[in-house]
Amino acid sequence: MHRPETGPLATIEGGLIVSCQAPPDDPMSGPGVMAKMAATVVAAGARAVRVEGLDDLRAVRAAVDVPVVGLWKVGNDGVYITPTVDHALAVAATGAEIVALDATARPRPDGRSLAETVAAVHEKTPALVMADISSYDEGVAAVEAGADVIATTLAGYTMHDAVPDGPDLALLTALARDLPVPVVCEGRISTPRAAGAARRAGAFAVVVGTAITRPHVIAAGFVEAVEE
Repeated sequence: MHRPETGPLATIEGGLIVSCQAPPDDPMSGPGVMAKMAATVVAAGARAVRVEGLDDLRAVRAAVDVPVVGLWKVGNDGVYITPTVDHALAVAATGAEIVALDATARPRPDGRSLAETVAAVHEKTPALVMADISSYDEGVAAVEAGADVIATTLAGYTMHDAVPDGPDLALLTALARDLPVPVVCEGRISTPRAAGAARRAGAFAVVVGTAITRPHVIAAGFVEAVEE
């Protein structure tokens, strides 16, 4: 793998990326809260933040001085993470240094190929592209399409089987071994030990979200344990 010497990927290497997101029905939802959440995790040492939605992205970009990985979720099914070229360009326009998008083999809503989407971001903005994949073959295809960094974000979520309890370390290891670009581990990392295991398995960086930034989910786990 070619190791970046400068730019956002050089900043991220070997560190924690915290996903600062909340769905609309969560009391934490809103640009002001997400900006404070981002500032809090950066103060704790996070190397970057991953943020969803244009308003939240603008607020977070103004609040922190670390790289921002931006995305835009549209709907809940199929390709919904930054699904079109227009969504990707809008995310980049907020100042996010990295645009995260669905890079699975599923058809994109605007009919564009993954390669066309990546090319549009590279040609029209200074942003890099993080390809969220679910399988080894998708990781390889994303590199061929021009993605700058691969993330295991969707591993375990595109099949009809039950979602695994933890991150797909086997997939991570294979991608990190074989691909010429950085591979980030994301998805179902619920403890510091699991984050460390992902790094040892070859992750360029590790993304953690719910276990840090979703108090509603964290508290519900404690409530369940106490009431049992």
